[in-house]
Amino acid sequence: MGLASVRCAFKMTTDRDKFVYEERVTLWRAADAHEAITLAETEALKYAKNLDAQYLGLAQAYTLAEDVGAGAEVLSLMRTSNLRPSDYLSAYFDTGTELQTDHEAGPTD
Repeated sequence: MGLASVRCAFKMTTDRDKFVYEERVTLWRAADAHEAITLAETEALKYAKNLDAQYLGLAQAYTLAEDVGAGAEVLSLMRTSNLRPSDYLSAYFDTGTELQTDHEAGPTD
């Protein structure tokens, strides 16, 4: 039995008729990525119900290649793009609408 991380996506409604989307990564002991997704989706439905949110049906799994500890990789998702690094980050990770704390930025271009 191995360990896998699974990223799931959720949508919540705010008071201003806007939506808050959450990407959540959880860890699962499972025989393979398929079993980890099955476990994660069962939990995602309960999580969404508790928050009055909607599970969006997106589950991406990553089987960990090492024991979990400081610096262990728990999710890896790759995509191809023609965007420059700063434009890529703005398009996918830093649109300006994230609910997050700002920290010192690292190198981009």
